[in-house]
Amino acid sequence: MREREAYHHGALPEALVAAAVEVLDEQGQERVSVREVARRAGVSPGAPFRHFADRQALLTAVADHVLADFVRWQEAEVGAAEAAGGSAMRALGLGFVRYAVRHPRRFELVRSRVFTAVRDPELRERLDGMDRVFAGLIVADQQAGRLGPGDPGLVMLSGQAVVYGLAQMIVDGYLPAENAEELAVQVLDTFRQGIANRPEE
Repeated sequence: MREREAYHHGALPEALVAAAVEVLDEQGQERVSVREVARRAGVSPGAPFRHFADRQALLTAVADHVLADFVRWQEAEVGAAEAAGGSAMRALGLGFVRYAVRHPRRFELVRSRVFTAVRDPELRERLDGMDRVFAGLIVADQQAGRLGPGDPGLVMLSGQAVVYGLAQMIVDGYLPAENAEELAVQVLDTFRQGIANRPEE
């Protein structure tokens, strides 16, 4: 009934995305269909097409919703770290892995939409905003002496490669999910300390 009332009040897109996230979490993106999402939202099978041209458009909206949720998650992680005088970048990395382990199917959707040769145009604004915020946090860490000097963009890319790879290895089952927290802390601390004791000549 809630979804039908939301539809009559003009909130059908949000209701459809919420229903799609439910299917995603339960069964993965392959099982997200317009028909099933409409059924869960309590509307006719054709109603979603008033707002989403096709299944791919719906999945893009779901990815945007997941990214917004991920940003809120990261903000909480960083806020807690900063309150304790810790590194924002470390908190970002740990938050990334935690989110992927807690929501593996959301992680797979984002991976398929974001970590590709061409970023989805509908997600570009949000992703660019995220990049700016994350780069700013890296600069703040550098200025506070919690992170060594270096090009913030390159530091961010290096950090993304580390946490993305670690998260993927855990989600794929190559590394045990039950040790994800400990592994993430150890890997991130190793990254921050640096593994090369002298520069290449």
